[in-house]
Amino acid sequence: MLGKALCACAILICLVNSSSAPGTFETDVVKTPGGDLTITFIGHGTLMFLFRGNTILVDPWSRLADYSKLPKADIVLLTHHHPDHLDPAALKLVSDEKTVLILTQECRSQGLEGTVMMSDDTTAVSGIGIEAVPAYTIAGKRPDGRPFHPRGSGNGYIITFGGTRVYVAGDTENTPEMKLLRRIDIAFLPMNLPYTMTPEMVADAALAFRPRILYPYHFGETDTSRLMELLKGVPAIEVRIRKMR
Repeated sequence: MLGKALCACAILICLVNSSSAPGTFETDVVKTPGGDLTITFIGHGTLMFLFRGNTILVDPWSRLADYSKLPKADIVLLTHHHPDHLDPAALKLVSDEKTVLILTQECRSQGLEGTVMMSDDTTAVSGIGIEAVPAYTIAGKRPDGRPFHPRGSGNGYIITFGGTRVYVAGDTENTPEMKLLRRIDIAFLPMNLPYTMTPEMVADAALAFRPRILYPYHFGETDTSRLMELLKGVPAIEVRIRKMR
């Protein structure tokens, strides 16, 4: 019964609309078994989700938006401590006394108050499930040999909206943990060379865990058409390109 229910949840996902206008952010509205999920593509690594009256922000960064004009966040998720992902000025603008901040231990060590999640930790806020997934790089390294994103310093998050599982990977490569994920309906995978994944790595990960919808995000100048080419003819995975440089 559980397997059938999960399958039914996935089948219910469909795009209602996608919009873009000068001076606005692109949005997609996705139907889930628990209601509409609105995804706002703010840019870079920053995403906003609206679901059942809750606003969830991932890695708000001041360079991308005037956050004083956006809703206050009910939940903020920080994937890691780099300044384009942990921005105190943006956090101040998006937060109020009700905001729940979920972050890594490294972010917490920079003086932030919030709920630390480690790999495989799970929690729920206002009925929205959150699971931490390791985010790190292996091949991508600095000149001194250190990885751009060491293991243990970053998280990705699986956010469950009314039965629909959305994976926001953070800054990572196609790690063994990522490739073991299952029942992911929507995935956001980074493709910002040389710091995260190549299009080949993203395709490899997507073919391993098979999200229904794949958004490359935080992709900088990386050619997204290469990913489209690699996954062309894979009917189970729909690749969607949005403004997420």
